[in-house]
Amino acid sequence: MSRPLEGLRVLDLSRLLPGGFCSLLLADLGAEVLKVEDTGMGDYVRWAPPYHEGAEDSAKSSLYLSLNRGKKSIRVNLKEEGGRDVLLRLAKDYDVVLESFRPGVLDRLGVGYERLAQENEGIVYCAISGYGQDGPYRDRSGHDMNYLGLVGLLGLTGEKGGAPIQASGQIADLGGGALMAAIGILAALRERDSSGKGQFVDISMADGALSWLAMIAGRYFADGVRPDRGDLDLSGKFICYRPYEAKDGWVTLGALEPKFWQAWCAGVGREDLVEKQFESPGSEAHAEVERVFRERTRDEWQGFASNHDCCLEPVLELDEALDSELVRAREMVIELDQPGTDGVKQLGVPIKLSRTPGSPAGPGPGLGEHTEETLRAIGYSDEEIAGMIESGAVAGRATERTGSFLG
Repeated sequence: MSRPLEGLRVLDLSRLLPGGFCSLLLADLGAEVLKVEDTGMGDYVRWAPPYHEGAEDSAKSSLYLSLNRGKKSIRVNLKEEGGRDVLLRLAKDYDVVLESFRPGVLDRLGVGYERLAQENEGIVYCAISGYGQDGPYRDRSGHDMNYLGLVGLLGLTGEKGGAPIQASGQIADLGGGALMAAIGILAALRERDSSGKGQFVDISMADGALSWLAMIAGRYFADGVRPDRGDLDLSGKFICYRPYEAKDGWVTLGALEPKFWQAWCAGVGREDLVEKQFESPGSEAHAEVERVFRERTRDEWQGFASNHDCCLEPVLELDEALDSELVRAREMVIELDQPGTDGVKQLGVPIKLSRTPGSPAGPGPGLGEHTEETLRAIGYSDEEIAGMIESGAVAGRATERTGSFLG
């Protein structure tokens, strides 16, 4: 069965999470993704523990495999003229270049967007950075938490009067970076269908994370009232929309619409609480709701929710979630054949298409596994390849650990 992005060719120069997850989405949907890695340690995430026992060389990291299934790998030294020539030749035959260096790095090396576009007018060049290609923070370093802090999202996350709380998922890296990049790439490709020309896609993880506050910012622009942590409608302000402690764990009550709150109140025999729906934490009504929730277990509350339509579900630990009926039914845990292992479990493809569904194309590549075959495919002779390896312009497959995730 064909996949929707078959025929699309992507050069991925990125490392770690945002670019890796973006190209993973494209690869799962059928794109051919070639990782262009350096001749040293390559993508840092290769060396991130834990490791799958027995998996081949640098393709054994569970974090690496979770982002790089179905891709190929070539090792190129862009600081050498021969390495830059490889990238320029590759650009002629590829549709997309994805990178996550600080702004200007590839321009200084002579292989930025303007130079690649001379080789291929239709190239779509996507750069993911912390703060964008211009502006006062252009050259600053940063990580997910820094971006969330600067755009106001972290400051609004947590209980009223308490400390900001970091999310367990990387909102800026994935939601602000990877997903925005995938959309930007596909939009530029769609426009290329009519114009025949590529373009530069500038993705700032800070910009993308800020866009997650669309409704909150919209309200602020309208009334001028700055919200405080714990004071947002969907982040702790109302007793009808909060997590609650049960007898043996936690559950979530999302009874925002009156009909759901009324259903919960009727189900527990507390119609007297119906009019208290939008009271705040710390009130007498809140204490009563807390007491009611502590009377039953998570399983009992889940059974209750099956009989009373009130937006109530348990808070699952990770192992419980990954083995849940929902996750299994949606095929969101899969097993990947990886050389040297008995199979590696990973998360599945979240985008479900009815006619041309996505699926992993294969295992994750070893570092530089496809260097020589790729160079041959773009016209280099065996003698030229041997010379480039000797000069350090490119490198073949690495068979030993060459770095550390935090090195």
